[in-house]
Parts: sequence; C-alpha cells; structure tokens
Amino acid sequence: MSFTTSREPLLVSREDGDKEGEQNEESRKKGGLMGRLLDVEEARKQVLFSVPMIVTNVSYYCITMVAVMFAGHLGEVELASATLANSWATVTGFALMTGLSGALETLCGQGFGAKLYRMLGVYLQSSMITTFVFCVLVSFVWYFSEPILILLHQEPQVAKMAGIYMKHLIPGLFAYGFLQCVLRFLQTQTVILPLVLCSLIPLALQVGFAYLFVYHTALGFKGAALSACLTLWISFVMLALYVNYSPKFKYTWEGFSSECWRHVLPNMKLAIPSAVMVCFEYWAFELLVLLAGLMPNSEISTSLIAMCVNTEAVAFMITYGFSAAVSTRVSNELGAGNSDRAKNAVAVTLKLSVVLALVVVLSLLFGHDIWASAFSDSPVIRKEFASMSPLLAISILFDSAQGVLSGVSRGCGWQHLAAWTNLGAFYAIGMPVAVLLAFKLQLYAKGLWIGLITGLFCQSCTLLLITLRTKWSRMVLSVDNDNRKNLLG
Repeated sequence: MSFTTSREPLLVSREDGDKEGEQNEESRKKGGLMGRLLDVEEARKQVLFSVPMIVTNVSYYCITMVAVMFAGHLGEVELASATLANSWATVTGFALMTGLSGALETLCGQGFGAKLYRMLGVYLQSSMITTFVFCVLVSFVWYFSEPILILLHQEPQVAKMAGIYMKHLIPGLFAYGFLQCVLRFLQTQTVILPLVLCSLIPLALQVGFAYLFVYHTALGFKGAALSACLTLWISFVMLALYVNYSPKFKYTWEGFSSECWRHVLPNMKLAIPSAVMVCFEYWAFELLVLLAGLMPNSEISTSLIAMCVNTEAVAFMITYGFSAAVSTRVSNELGAGNSDRAKNAVAVTLKLSVVLALVVVLSLLFGHDIWASAFSDSPVIRKEFASMSPLLAISILFDSAQGVLSGVSRGCGWQHLAAWTNLGAFYAIGMPVAVLLAFKLQLYAKGLWIGLITGLFCQSCTLLLITLRTKWSRMVLSVDNDNRKNLLG
C-alpha cells in the first residue's frame, strides 16, 4: 500500500536506506564537484516536495490578503482597518494555529516512519481537539478587538472598523486551525498534490466571493471577512472529504475514535511549545512596526519597517517549503530508524536553503527599486528602502537558515528547545539591541533592523549548535513518551 502521491517516496526502510546510501555515495564520486558538495538525489526529492508546499503556503496567505484588497477599495479608512485587522488576526490567531499544528509534524511524521499508521488518525483528532479549545479562547480576544486596539493607541475610527472585521472573521479562525491540522497530517505522509489543489481552487473562488460579497450585497466591508471565512471552510471540507474517502488513507485514517482523548495532553506538550516558538518570532516582527511608530518621522519609519517585514515574510514563504520538507524527512527517517539519513537530509536542506536565499538576496539587491515601487510611489521611501536593502539581505539569509533549523526541531520534537531559543534570541538580545540602536544611538529604522538581525543570528546559531551536538544514533521517538533519553551530548 502506497501512502505517497509520487513514485519515489521520501521515506525508505532501513535496509533500503543503506542500499540507497551506498548508491548515493557512488553517485557522488562519479558526479564530480557537485556530487561531492551535495547529495543530488536527496536534493531532487526535497525540491519536488518543497515547491508544492511553497505554492500551498502562498495560496493560503493570499486568501486573507484578497479579502483585505477588496475591502481596501471601499475607502482609505476601510483599507487601514482591514490591514490592521489582518495583522492583528495573524499575530493573535493564525500564527498560533500554525504553531499548534506543529505537534503533528513530530507525532505523525515519526509515527508514519515507525509504521504506526493507525495512530496518525488518532493524533490528528487529538490535535483538532486542542485546536478547537484554543480557537474558542482566541475568539474572545477577537470579539473584543476594538477596545484592545484602542488600548494599543490605534486611531479610534480605524480600531472600530477593525473590530467589526475581526468579529466577522471568527468563523474563519476555526476553519484555518482545522485546515492546518489536516495539512500536517497529509504533509507527514508526503501527500502533497491534494494540498496544492485544495489551496489554489479555493483561492480562485475567494476572488469571486470577495467581489460578490463586497460589491453586490449589503454586507460591504463585512463581506470581505465573511468571504475569507467561507473560502477557508471550503478548503477544509475539500481536504477532509479527500482524507475520509481516499483509499490512500485506509490505514492512517480509520474514522473517529474515543482513543484520541487520551492523547490530548501529550499533544499539548508538543503543541504549546510549538505555538510559542512560532508566535515569539511573529511578535518580534510586529513589535518592530510598533516601535517604528514611536520615532520622530513615524509615518516614513512605519512604512519602511512594514515594507521590510512584508518582504521578509514573502522570502520566508519560499523557505517554508524546505522547512516543511526537512521536518517531514527528519521525522519520517527517525521513525524508521534511519538516523544517518535524517542527518543527511538536514545537511542537504541547509545547503539548498542557503542557495535559495542567495538568489532572493541578489534579486533584492539589484531590483530593490522595482520591488519598492509595488509598495509606494514616494521617492523618499524608495530611497530609504534602497539603503535598507543590504541589512534586509542579511536578515533574509539568517531567516532562511533558522527556518530550516526550526523544521528540524519540529521533526525531532524539540519544540520546547526552539521556544526557549526564540525567547532568548529575540527578547533578551535582539529587541534590546534594536531599542538601543534605534533610539539611544539614533539609527532609527536601521537600528531596529540591526537588532532584528542580531536576534536572528543568535537564534540560528543556537539552533545550529543544538543540531550539531545531537547524537542522532541515540534519538528517541516522541511517540514513545515512556522512554525518553537525553538527546544532547
């Protein structure tokens, strides 16, 4: 029974892994310099896995952005309100849901590698229970967004409209959370084509829904948020029906089981650190935007930092595909007992991510004026963005490396280590440096971004140190909670 959508699955047995390792070693010897620098076969498999994941991630990101774009055409206040609401939703909800689903990258990935197929469905259900609980809690925050945003010194009229937008986006939070769980369930089995289809088709529908709801119904501004909710639910239902009726999941999805309740707390032990790990990084970027608003020329500073944050986010979406690939590869191979192949996968992904980041950096350095013109027609902002480009390039390089290393952490079940790393790197080092350079030394926007680079550098180095010191041969599966060992030498 095959669980993959391709003829060449990412996972192999230990014996097959040994044979393939010998074959790859021979290929490297025959492949000249390129063969010695990179395991070409491993790289090819990861690229074929990463590209669909990149498309999927960008598509889901664009669903909410399309809603903001249609709302923005109603007026300047609506644009500011929808943009604020979307940012607030990402920071308080969507990032949290993405993080919570990270537990499945460990549990389902290692479970699939260990051939504990039935447990994948059980883990999925326990994760959805956890997600539902947190969605309910976040819903209260979203419902009272208006007074919270006013408390954060947002303009009252914009905060009021953003609050209305958030209330109508609440149903979409549940859909997004459940969607992330199913996405990880499929990802860890290297079933990726359905993810592409179930993200691109809803994205196309979203354009039509947003146009219809905003301009041809009485909903207007509210319709933008409701269109995103409807689209996210359609995407979730499409994937849920596929999992329920496809013969590919005959062994990994056996229907609903009461056994899932016994795994809710173990799931939370991975889900909560995973969510904290993701949120700490998201919040650091948003904090930079808030700090930019406190500067003398706040309008230009805020626009400049916001442009840099959005540019970094776009670059990270590309890196995310490799992060998902290495998470799946590492968890699957560890589950199958192929520790050497897991280690090799990490090395290959790091090399690929650096190459990809260099391509993005060179594109940015030579095309920063073209990119900046997509955000603003102001020659002042375009000039300032050009001066920020070298710093932005450095941050993208470090962000690319940490994205892959964070994927390794999720695959190994090190979410707690990554969470502590992000806390220390960004809030004990990065943000204090940013405040010192920006305000005390009056470097302003550049000072903020240098502080961020400092945090990313510390984060990347710490995660790399943890990865290098890992005794892969002594790794213990997270699915075996009764027999843990110390993973670090």
